Amino acid sequence: MNIRVLRIELRRSVAPWAGAVVLTGTLAFLYLLNGPWWSGTTAWTAQWTCLALWTRSLLFYLWPLVVGLGALQGLRDHRSKMSELLTSTPRPARHRAATLAGTTAITLASAFALLVLEGGVQVLANTEYTHLGWLPISLVGALSLVAGAVLGMGAGRALPSALTPPALATVAFVFTALMHMSLGRTETTTATGIASTEPNRVSLLSPGVQEVRDALVTLSASVHIGQTIWLLGMAATGFALLVAATPRARLIALAPVLAGATLALLVLPSDPRRMYVVDEAAAEPVCAGPVCAARTHQARLADLAGPGKEALRLLHGALGDKAPVSVRENTALLPEGSTPQWSHETVLFDFDDDIIATAKGEELTRALIAKGMVPGCTPVGWTSFGGDLYAQTVAAGWVLGDLKPLPGTPANLRGEVDAATRPVWKELKALPRAGQLSRINAMRAAALSCKGDAFDALKGGASR
Repeated sequence: MNIRVLRIELRRSVAPWAGAVVLTGTLAFLYLLNGPWWSGTTAWTAQWTCLALWTRSLLFYLWPLVVGLGALQGLRDHRSKMSELLTSTPRPARHRAATLAGTTAITLASAFALLVLEGGVQVLANTEYTHLGWLPISLVGALSLVAGAVLGMGAGRALPSALTPPALATVAFVFTALMHMSLGRTETTTATGIASTEPNRVSLLSPGVQEVRDALVTLSASVHIGQTIWLLGMAATGFALLVAATPRARLIALAPVLAGATLALLVLPSDPRRMYVVDEAAAEPVCAGPVCAARTHQARLADLAGPGKEALRLLHGALGDKAPVSVRENTALLPEGSTPQWSHETVLFDFDDDIIATAKGEELTRALIAKGMVPGCTPVGWTSFGGDLYAQTVAAGWVLGDLKPLPGTPANLRGEVDAATRPVWKELKALPRAGQLSRINAMRAAALSCKGDAFDALKGGASR
């Protein structure tokens, strides 16, 4: 396809409109709405993998629109009443179909590339960690747009009705919704009896991905391969429908998408822990003595090292040989709703933790002491307020000798935290040293095992 033909097709087709929908629609969604894609280490402009996953997640909304626009494009010959005239020309139908599909593919891929480029410029300014592991995620996203548009074109040509584009867009949206909410989720129960859901292999047939909740999470290679097979089958069916002239040919044209779905389901992993996996290269520790951060957050190590070493020194002074000996970013990937797992020897932290996220200097030291004493037992992916925060506040105050709110404690709740913790702190400080250590050790045992109530232990009560 030469430049002249491309220019003509761009003037006659809806390809520019489809590209505009992808680019402007996505940028409007990202910039006009304040959502999780702007916060913490998982912001869409914070890391390359986060950028790729967030832009893929928006295909939940964009892909059905692209499929509908493709169907509208497939109706062009029918609307212009040129179908019979074109079939009488010596030019093969596959050439006309290739020109039409190629123009749309180039436009959609370019629009998606511009979207990634817009975010990539900001990612370059926000991270020192660069890699190409994110590229397959974005390439499959671009392929899903192209495949959806070509499938829509084929369906529009096979079913030449004004109702086809809106009906097809609706069906595509229902498909992505079902993959995201019901058919693509499997109900499960954690070891502690908490009901939850996790993605199954069918969900991976959707062009979108789930929300990003960890900067170290990426998609596995088998997911990329399976999705590529499925999307190529979809595109092949769309192209075959574009050139099919008889009902029998249209029926045969469905074979590639069915074969692609079957092969994809054989390749796609069935275990959720093999779908969304930890990027081992990004999670590799970068250390300054006993203080380590993941490579993807190595730029923050300079601000972390000093407060981390000071926290370890103070913890050793307070706990002696039972104190942790290192500070490390927590890179474990646990299922949502599961109970966290902690270490006696290491202070594990997360840069997105409320008490860590904005803390610096002495405040960061206090926060790391709190995490070393009471790591927190809220199930993964959940939020809570109360017992763990109270225990962290008292424990950090016991080590440092003064009771202050922890960093990240909401201003409107500081009075409530102080009212709950100050009597316990005073009672603890009034005990002899042996009594204080007894309660602190009971608190740490409950906090590190997540088998008791750390704050009750501080108050001298029995663990649950």
